[in-house]
Amino acid sequence: MKSRGLWVWLLSLAPAPVFVLALHVGAYPISLTELWQALTPGSGVPEQLRAVILQVRLPRIVLALLVGMALSLAGATLQAVFRNPLVDAYILGLSAGAAFGCAVSVAFLPAWPVQICAFACALLAAMLTFGLARTRAEVPTLSLILAGIVVSALFTALVSLIKFLVDPHKLASIVFWLMGSLSLADWHTVMKALPWIAAGALALWLSRWRLNALSMGDQEAKSLGVEVGRERGFFLLAAALMVAAAVSVSGIIGWVGLMIPHLVRMLVGPDHRRVIPLSMTLGAAFLMLSDTLARTVTGGEIPVGIITTVCGAPFFIYLLKRGGQESWKL
Repeated sequence: MKSRGLWVWLLSLAPAPVFVLALHVGAYPISLTELWQALTPGSGVPEQLRAVILQVRLPRIVLALLVGMALSLAGATLQAVFRNPLVDAYILGLSAGAAFGCAVSVAFLPAWPVQICAFACALLAAMLTFGLARTRAEVPTLSLILAGIVVSALFTALVSLIKFLVDPHKLASIVFWLMGSLSLADWHTVMKALPWIAAGALALWLSRWRLNALSMGDQEAKSLGVEVGRERGFFLLAAALMVAAAVSVSGIIGWVGLMIPHLVRMLVGPDHRRVIPLSMTLGAAFLMLSDTLARTVTGGEIPVGIITTVCGAPFFIYLLKRGGQESWKL
């Protein structure tokens, strides 16, 4: 129990040192003293240094924090709802659906907010995946994963079709989403994603205890007086909202929602009253660190989606080797 309490504290505080590290390192080296002076009003630091921190590096780090929080929180929610540690927004096709919504908005519906189109298509992808996998009131693990692959491939093909039809200027914006990058982050982008991610995260945080009932199974949840269909729909909507907001500003960044919640459960147990908030903090720290590596590990810059995939693919293999088995009961 003492070790579990220690992990709770470590995971809760994880974003803080990574946030400072991300501000400190980069193509333009900034010492910790200069960093403190730049963030202190009235200090006599060069305007160029202040601009690098406040207008270039800081919004990108904040966006990485928000996107990492959204993807990991959505993953934890979906894994509890489907009682399966092998699912996340990327595997279930939500990310591909949201990317398709973004492409439709950019190519054909410029008057519609990108987040609205991404949310609608992410929700459609989730319903398609669940509907295809459901057999005789059950959702087998293998069927769910295969259905997610099919739905993801379908929406990816539709995005490719849109890329073929649009003009080169709009094509560049669509390709950005498919790469999974935070290189175009600014404060305007942060403010576009913040309300949607905050709304979904707040709803899930306030309702996190109800995930414990759902993760026990439909019969057990019904015996506790839980309206399973309504609750599942609520959590699915909240997860789709956050995924749509994240994809609309960062593109498809995979594996975050698979790895982070599973690691949290391994360290602190399956109680979602802890899993939900700690998935938020660890997911934020992980994506901030991944984006820092993406912009510093080489002379140029590589998409952050490559970093998360390099980490996520071996982890997925590890879960498959374990058979995807995990205790969901408290």
